[in-house]
Amino acid sequence: MRVAGIGIDIVEIARIAESIECHGESFLSRLFTANERDYCESRAMPAMHYAARFAAKEAVAKAFGTGIGERAAFLDLEIINNSAGAPQVVLGGSAKKHADDCGITEIQVSLTHSREYAAANAVVIAG
Repeated sequence: MRVAGIGIDIVEIARIAESIECHGESFLSRLFTANERDYCESRAMPAMHYAARFAAKEAVAKAFGTGIGERAAFLDLEIINNSAGAPQVVLGGSAKKHADDCGITEIQVSLTHSREYAAANAVVIAG
């Protein structure tokens, strides 16, 4: 097993909140899965949780070495919480194919947020 990539991203929570306010459903449905939306909307401050998941998707795409795009679309990178509450990445579509093609066996992700920012880092392991 080897570290195949690392990624990090930071997002202004206000920017995500403004995008939700201005673009609503079209913004949310382009970037977040139904599971992610259900989770974020169940929280007291949804924009903070959306921002953390946005940062995590960007961090994973950077760890893949692809950025967001054809091989790692926003909706193909789902950030959910496991039974212990820790964030985990569920891959679908093009992201899953890319991971399989590259021999990626594990993705570790960590999220954090303050009043103004949400951040995430990701480590991709192959082998």
